[in-house]
Amino acid sequence: MLFLSKEKLIQWGDFLKKMRMPTVGFLIGLLNGLFGAGGGIVAVAAFQKIGMTNKQSHATAVAVMIFLSAVSGFLYWYHGYVSVSDVLPYLPGGIAGGIFGGWLLPKIPDFWLKKIFSLFILYAAIRLFFK
Repeated sequence: MLFLSKEKLIQWGDFLKKMRMPTVGFLIGLLNGLFGAGGGIVAVAAFQKIGMTNKQSHATAVAVMIFLSAVSGFLYWYHGYVSVSDVLPYLPGGIAGGIFGGWLLPKIPDFWLKKIFSLFILYAAIRLFFK
């Protein structure tokens, strides 16, 4: 039988708390690398789990995804899966949509933000399942 002192249990608990964020980060990065920005869905849920509000979790997920998407995008380009000429036409609309979304997020009540996000995930899941 294994006996641990109270101090060892506290140290173990502290270690697990410290490892939670890098582990979640790894999972988010892995999903982003495999599925594009799909890691953002996991990021939002993980950030809510650690106590962030809906708006904080969405905004933090976007901030994290900027860096993860840049790394994944570079690797996709490096391996020949994407060309810059394919990306460029989407950038003006994407940037405008990002600005509008960043402006709109603080104006949407949390209740509706949850509903909209849930419907989006449900729609994406159903569409992917039947494709």
